[in-house]
Parts: sequence; structure tokens; C-alpha cells
Amino acid sequence: MSEVMPNAPEEFWSPPVAQADGTATPSLAGACEDCGSEFMVGARFCHVCGSPRQVVVATERGWSRIWSLLRALEFHAVKAWFGLPTASLIAFLIGVGCVLGAIAVGMIYSVQTLADFQAIQLWRIEWLLAALVAFVAGILLKRTESSEK
Repeated sequence: MSEVMPNAPEEFWSPPVAQADGTATPSLAGACEDCGSEFMVGARFCHVCGSPRQVVVATERGWSRIWSLLRALEFHAVKAWFGLPTASLIAFLIGVGCVLGAIAVGMIYSVQTLADFQAIQLWRIEWLLAALVAFVAGILLKRTESSEK
């Protein structure tokens, strides 16, 4: 009991207090399924009826975090985060993809001759021009407040 509640009066009947910062996640059930009484700290069996303590599966929490991350990356959530209409958001995402393509060209291909260098630079220019076109299209497709009314 002293490791759960430091500087607390020694009372046998008081329930254990969970940590306030939320870092501790219990891996065992807190109450007996048979009689409903609360388990003592560190007990493996119920002190009232003697039934064993059940282990709570903690894998749900990890999957829920992944699911919440995927929910944050949904199209409507990204659209609301950027505050763009659908057409502008699609053009923006295409532009970001083209910029990533220009970066990937430099990482994938290596320069061995002057012709290789020129070809890689030409591919980078093409990717960056495509990104520029996508960004300009996104700006032109964005509706202003006066055009919506």
C-alpha cells in the first residue's frame, strides 16, 4: 500500500489511488468478477471468495491509438485542418507528391557522368514544374468569400 499512496495514513479499507499523470496502466482487473469486492494491492486471489484475479488484455489500447491516427489522416479531417475546398486540397496534395518525387530522384539515382547529372537535373526540374502547376491550380481553384455569396 505504501508504494501506491506515499505519505498516506495506514488504512486497510481505503482503495488504492491511481497515479494522476496517467502513465500507469493496470494490467490486472480491479474488482472480483464473482463477488464484486476490490482486490488488495498485489493480490492474485480475491480475499473474500478466493477466485483468481483476471488479466486484462492491454492490446486494445495500442490498436486504438493507431486507429485514432488513421482517423486524423482521413480526407475530411485534413480538409478541415487546411481549410481548403476539395479541388484545392487535391491539387495541394498532388503538388506535395511532386515535390517528394523531385527529392526522391536525387536520392535514387547517382551521378557518374555529366550526362547522368544533366538527366537527373532535368527530371528534378520536371517534377518541380509539375508541383508548381499543381500549387497554382490549387490557388486558382480556391474559392474566396465574395465568390461564395
